[in-house]
Amino acid sequence: MKIDVAVIPCAGSGTRMRPATRVLPKAMIPVVDRPVIQYVVEEAVSAGVSEIVFVLDDRPGDPVLSHFIEGSPIPGLGDVEFTHVRQDHPQGLGDAVLRAADVVAGRPFLCLLSDMFPVPGLSFAGRMVEAFDGRALVAVREVEEGLLERYGIVAPRSAFSGDLAEIGGAVEKPGPDKAPSNLGLVGRYVFPASVFEALRAADPGVGGEIQLTDAIDRLARTEGAVALMVGEALLDIGVPAGLLEATAAVGLAREDLAPVFRSWLEHMLAR
Repeated sequence: MKIDVAVIPCAGSGTRMRPATRVLPKAMIPVVDRPVIQYVVEEAVSAGVSEIVFVLDDRPGDPVLSHFIEGSPIPGLGDVEFTHVRQDHPQGLGDAVLRAADVVAGRPFLCLLSDMFPVPGLSFAGRMVEAFDGRALVAVREVEEGLLERYGIVAPRSAFSGDLAEIGGAVEKPGPDKAPSNLGLVGRYVFPASVFEALRAADPGVGGEIQLTDAIDRLARTEGAVALMVGEALLDIGVPAGLLEATAAVGLAREDLAPVFRSWLEHMLAR
């Protein structure tokens, strides 16, 4: 099934990256010479997406708009249609996705979180689009027990067949005592348009916010949902260590940077 639209929420405050995010949105933090969100957009476009919907906060003069919409066309992205909606009073990730409902207009869509960085050479957005069968499809990876309370965790309904498994539900940040598995949601999804009804029906969840995980749980229980195992293909640049990992991954992957960077890295590690 072809997916031609992607929703990218960008309205998070980035508290774990302060003080940098006091002056720059988390999505615009640079990884080498490009903002992280550009890598995410390029990942979506590589999967066949031709329309990107940014969900932005009410920050005046938003640099995401300046970079993609108001500035000169970016090489390789000139044919992509960029639009945006506002999340004036952020009430959680589910609320952010719901703001895009009118633009998505009944279509299935790819959803990518802007603080999850695609490791060069390991992008799987195309695989997600390929695997989408009309049911919600969510990317997962195994999470250490001590980190379960930072993730939405899915409850598998079946064993994995290759990289896919059916799920029967999902729980937001449950902690090890209540987690139904160790499979955490990692910020890549393909949704049918029915996710918007699930979000409208959702009560405030963890933190008093509308949680996307709760809508996934509802869809899994009513329509069915599928998990795609992605391993270490994404890095969380919402924390300093993840940003360092992303920078190193790009430095080692780019032909114009790798020789010098690898030499410097080996020198530093040998000290």
